[in-house]
Amino acid sequence: MDPYSIDTYLNHGKDLASCTNLTDSFVLFLQKLLFQSELQNKFSKPMLWMGIYAAIASLFCILPMVADLLHGLKHKKLWFPCKYFTLNAASLTVIAVAMKLPMDVSNSMQNDVDQDGKLGSMAFMCTMMANLLPSLATMDSKELITNIIALGVLVITLVVNVYIQIETGAISYLNGIYYSSIACMYVVMLLALLMIHTCSALMILKSKQILESKYKAGHETKLKDLELQQPGRVTVEKLEQHVSNHWIMAETSSPQFMTVCSATTSASGVICVSSTVIHVINMLSTRPNMKYYGSDYKWSVSVIFIIQFSGVILGTIAPILRCLASLSFKVSIKWIWNHIRVFKAESCYTQKLSDWKHSSIPFRFSNRRCKIVIQDLKVLILSFLIGFQKMVVVTCKMIALIPIFFVICILCCFHCWKWLKVMFGASLNVSVEEPAQLQHTKDLSRYVLQLQDDMEFAGRTLKSISKSVNRVIQKAKKQQPNNLMKLLEECSGFEGVGKYDVHQVPSLPEEKYVDCWSLPVVTLTTIAISLPNVQKDMVDGLLRSVSEGLTYVTLVEETLNATDEFVIIQNAARRLWLEVEVYHKWLGNKLQNPSHQVNPAREIVQWFSDTAKNMVTEVENKNIEGSNDDSLYISVSAKSMYRITQTILVSYHDNIDQISQEDLFVQISSMISHMLAACLTNLPQVIAMKCHTNVIEKREASVHTAAQLLGETMHIINNLQDRQLPNLKPDELPFIDKWRDLFLHPSP
Repeated sequence: MDPYSIDTYLNHGKDLASCTNLTDSFVLFLQKLLFQSELQNKFSKPMLWMGIYAAIASLFCILPMVADLLHGLKHKKLWFPCKYFTLNAASLTVIAVAMKLPMDVSNSMQNDVDQDGKLGSMAFMCTMMANLLPSLATMDSKELITNIIALGVLVITLVVNVYIQIETGAISYLNGIYYSSIACMYVVMLLALLMIHTCSALMILKSKQILESKYKAGHETKLKDLELQQPGRVTVEKLEQHVSNHWIMAETSSPQFMTVCSATTSASGVICVSSTVIHVINMLSTRPNMKYYGSDYKWSVSVIFIIQFSGVILGTIAPILRCLASLSFKVSIKWIWNHIRVFKAESCYTQKLSDWKHSSIPFRFSNRRCKIVIQDLKVLILSFLIGFQKMVVVTCKMIALIPIFFVICILCCFHCWKWLKVMFGASLNVSVEEPAQLQHTKDLSRYVLQLQDDMEFAGRTLKSISKSVNRVIQKAKKQQPNNLMKLLEECSGFEGVGKYDVHQVPSLPEEKYVDCWSLPVVTLTTIAISLPNVQKDMVDGLLRSVSEGLTYVTLVEETLNATDEFVIIQNAARRLWLEVEVYHKWLGNKLQNPSHQVNPAREIVQWFSDTAKNMVTEVENKNIEGSNDDSLYISVSAKSMYRITQTILVSYHDNIDQISQEDLFVQISSMISHMLAACLTNLPQVIAMKCHTNVIEKREASVHTAAQLLGETMHIINNLQDRQLPNLKPDELPFIDKWRDLFLHPSP
């Protein structure tokens, strides 16, 4: 019998009525209560799993916050940029799930664990918002506005739901604790953090424009200095200076660094700490017993509470350190005094609203009175918002006085310690900063980019940024491609670039041949490792060298040869190299075929040539099965193999029968070495270009790549400096066909 069917309860009611003197109405009332109780038990069963779901979502919010904290400590970025925990559609969805307890307005949660769970979720929300603030700077204008609106909807919905629970008594007085009062404090904090996020978003929109114009001016100046160097002869020292200067510009103009250094971030840090303190005090006061719960969420409430409490404690660390570090980055005691005497909102906070205020609205109607009303209404609303924005900024600066007090104490201790070192430097053998170091710091300060020109930037912060780029370069030096350097040092010059392809080779039918650096290198390597009589250690060494070299060849091609026709060839080369290096196959044909063991080198080369020609003919004439990409890949790879093998056969003529496999391997290795060397002469240009990108949000990562690349290739660049470059124009150096043509037809 179904325990939840109405017939079941009617039958129970008839039995009850026949056995007692109760009235029919009272019996029906009991039936209804029993039925509703059973239904309530049935519908509340999924709530346990909803609680577990919210606990898992909370954990997914904590992990990226901790990851950002560890990332900042590892890379000594004390402003703790948001790399993993960022504001986007995915994170907002997870946060909404984690806020299940305070969002629930229908479930009775009167136990102390339930009440503390609701308040703990609100404290957790404050912590997450404080951690998310710097991530606003990583978005473009459209993403920023969209995500701020989405965050606003989430916070306002949460606040409204909490207010409803306060009014209905779902959050109330219990065991001497006024939970409703604590909830009201959290509501105020959440609304304050939402206003801070909105204020910061408006500041970010305008600040990026200011910093971008300053960055462009500094970049153009440094680029002109670098262009004065002879093409292909830019020294490592000049490159290192170029990277260092761009590193400072990128770091100090970083949108996240700029946001962390603002008063709004300091205020959000104070609010985050306040919410954490309230939550800890409340927990110590109530000391909830995790074994007792009174809601449909059952024991999952305890799990949510414990996980979110851990998230509050761990998530507060980064906002505290950001708050203190942001002040120590740019201030001295004099700076603090000058900026706390008068509170005002800088123009970057209100400029965007002012621009909107003075902009025109594209009206779609001709009624003049309507235009006047709408325009006046827009001016009135934006004037109010500008005033409100100024009030928020001033309030944030007043709140920021709290961490400023601690920074003053830290700076006083620092200056006292510095004074003691100077006083007792002779006896303690403490070295004082030399004039040369001071001059170097002063030179670097020219590349510091700030919103206000009169802002003082702490010298210790500049030294820290300068040391960070040196650390990246020094660490990259330990990762230099030793196998590649060994291959380059075995052969000097670039003559091999003119030997891999000659014009006497007959073209295949309908051939439109364009070449890049990577494809002939991969093709020549394929031929070399297919020679079975060559020692295995020599083959393995060539494979490792080419594998390391192709990493940098790819960077050169992606940076300097990025047109569509070259990209097709480069994609084919990457796919072919995967097949050659991993599977030791060429277009499905196994390399080092046992049948080649006794064959002379000529027959192996001829086999590659014939096979390639047949494949091209099959693709062109029969349109073999498979996708167009596969056909293009086979055609491009086969054409490259045909031309190179034909070049080998034509170049050696009758002497190829006398060449052993070992000699052919050495000749091919020499050509590969020369081609890699010729390609890598473009590395200084690539490094210089990697220092700069037009996307301000990606500028830090780009200059970091440049520093990493410089450290790894310093020895290669120095080695290639000693070779005589061909008489090519700077814009011709990145193209292999220009090198080949010059060697085939040298200019007088």
